[in-house]
Amino acid sequence: MTANNHAAIDIGTNSVHLLVAEVGQEGEFSVLTTDKETVRLGDGPGDIRLLADGAIERGVAALQRFKAIADSFDATTYAVATSAVREAENGSTFVERAAEVGVQVDVISGPEEARLIHLGVLQALPIFDQQLLLVDIGGGSTEFLVGKSGRSLGARSLRIGHLRLTNRFFRGGVIDAESVEACQVYARSFIVPAVTSLKHLGYQTAVGSSGTAEALGDMIRLRTHGEAVGAGIDTVITNDALDELLNELTRFATPQERVAGVRGLADKRADVIVAGAILLREIFQAFGVGRMVTSPYALREGVLLDRTLGIESGSLRLADLRRDSLMRMVETFDEDQSHVLHATQLALDLFDQLAGLHGLGPADRELLEAAGLLHNVGLFVSHAAHHRHSEYIIANSDQLTGYTEREVAVIAQVARYHRRSAPKESHTRFMALSATDQQRVRWLAGILRIAIALDRTRGALVESLSVDDDSETLRIVVCVGAGQDATVEAFTANNRSALLGKISNRAVTIEWQCAD
Repeated sequence: MTANNHAAIDIGTNSVHLLVAEVGQEGEFSVLTTDKETVRLGDGPGDIRLLADGAIERGVAALQRFKAIADSFDATTYAVATSAVREAENGSTFVERAAEVGVQVDVISGPEEARLIHLGVLQALPIFDQQLLLVDIGGGSTEFLVGKSGRSLGARSLRIGHLRLTNRFFRGGVIDAESVEACQVYARSFIVPAVTSLKHLGYQTAVGSSGTAEALGDMIRLRTHGEAVGAGIDTVITNDALDELLNELTRFATPQERVAGVRGLADKRADVIVAGAILLREIFQAFGVGRMVTSPYALREGVLLDRTLGIESGSLRLADLRRDSLMRMVETFDEDQSHVLHATQLALDLFDQLAGLHGLGPADRELLEAAGLLHNVGLFVSHAAHHRHSEYIIANSDQLTGYTEREVAVIAQVARYHRRSAPKESHTRFMALSATDQQRVRWLAGILRIAIALDRTRGALVESLSVDDDSETLRIVVCVGAGQDATVEAFTANNRSALLGKISNRAVTIEWQCAD
């Protein structure tokens, strides 16, 4: 069986992790090396609105070192960034700096982060057929997911994590009774909405992943089993054991006292462990968790499998996940599904026939399809300016499973420009895209505008189309059924052809003819 070397880099709010592994055709992998660096990207006052210059430098240095390690194994590298980078106003600066050292970073959404963690967990624990509650406490955010058989039944991402709580309540890791109580109340107020939206789904097994759960689980296991822990003993956190450990942790005011007084506590986690333990305890209480098993695999393992195999849990392809999430949104927000399906297919046909001109690839075709299917979701809010409502709904939805933050931003902008004005320098969200993505949006929106216009009467009159390009004019001929009149479609499409004409540097004409 053939195998290849791949590396996954997980850029979190607290730490950057590296995993290099040899991945086989069925998803099995053999770890070649791992590494971790505590860079504290989200450290400092405020609520991760800006990444400090020093934090960016530490993060980029870690990426450069990890890239060198991956290259030494001749591994293809995949990097994802989570809460700190996706929330910071200058997150794009970090992404650009990473690119300068040869690391392409995908900034992923909270729900996408939960999906990838779910994928990693399923490779570590024999719980595929069980309905699970997944809890992943990071430095800047906490992800919740209820899933079964590889599918997510519901997911939430909350902007609360151990580093964020430490910065707010325990600066320098120093605690007192008043700050502990304030942190508990604050954490509880964040957790309640997630519980309300997910608890009714139910679960059979609770799973904790990533550093906080592992650290707490290791300390509890050490207290329960002693130094010599036999192979095969699960790391389990019970409600009573977590209460006892939290009581012990909060007896020590400073990180230094905590390390000296609490068995198994690592120096690098001593300042943030109280916040993490408080947060996990509040989650236990809110969800009624009595017992949680910890997973040694999390986001980086999920990224490795997802990027190399394009699957979830060995059977569900990434394309299927995307398609499922798209159709769920269409079914939720759009009453006229036949129109969006037909218009989207016309857009894809036009994209394919213009391939030699626009030079875009299969990934861009997927983004066009998503924007086509979702361009009318804004009608759920109001018909007036519904293109802007569509942009907002897409950009802020947590339903788009399988897409990165960048991809969601592109989809939202293509949907926004399916009608009315073309992109302008005064449009801040468009200008926030990279120059390459701005060009991508112009092409895709120009194509989508014409496709939607070709179903102006919503009668699916256009059966096919063909394109003739003579370097000066794009002549689009649409074929309609015998006896059908597509005058309205041709007229509207010609009126909406300016954006495609400008980006292609051609005059665009649309004509119709009846099938024989």
